[in-house]
Amino acid sequence: MSRTCIFTGKRPHVANKVSHSNIKTKKRQLPNLQQRKLWWTEGNRFVNIRLSTSALRTATLKGLEAYATEVGIDLSQF
Repeated sequence: MSRTCIFTGKRPHVANKVSHSNIKTKKRQLPNLQQRKLWWTEGNRFVNIRLSTSALRTATLKGLEAYATEVGIDLSQF
């Protein structure tokens, strides 16, 4: 499974790690993804989703079904 949020599309980024002597090496900046089991009221069951913390906050604020339809995700696949 890739490290990508299905709601926001956040992915790992590549950046430079700069030492004190100005030597640059590549590093990966990973998104803050969480594996969560959320209750889907319309489906009357739990849904296992890997999503970012910002998407988790938005899903609790708007509701899981409303946020999924806004983004264009079918929750019955999960």
